[in-house]
Amino acid sequence: MPELLGINHLTLATTDLDRLLAYYTEVLGASPAFERAATAADPRIAALDIGGDDHLMIVETAAAPPTDLDPLGGAGWALRVATYGQLCEVRERILEAGWPVGEIATLPAQWTMTARDPDGRPVDIRAHRPRTTTPAPAATDGV
Repeated sequence: MPELLGINHLTLATTDLDRLLAYYTEVLGASPAFERAATAADPRIAALDIGGDDHLMIVETAAAPPTDLDPLGGAGWALRVATYGQLCEVRERILEAGWPVGEIATLPAQWTMTARDPDGRPVDIRAHRPRTTTPAPAATDGV
């Protein structure tokens, strides 16, 4: 069976492609990969390189996109940075740009925060926590 290598791309819809491109490139640091103008048959689209071989595809639509949270109360998808320090830097960039972003929370294996892009869509941004070499405590059966 072939090995999965990761996510090729995630697609978002927006009514204002230029505004969303500016947010993901200027505030979050994604790099433009390509853009295609609208045609009679197809909408305007852009792809952003978000690291590795992963891309964020953005499609311009006439209807506003949904901005609901996932069933767990998070964004349902996340971008990743390398370190806690970089996560803090990204949070400051978001705040300086005037966009909403939550506090950084500590999870068992990572740090996370949820921002809202210009369409109001939540996006989690995370950094993996360093793995410890200390073995986990043995489970007990209540004895």
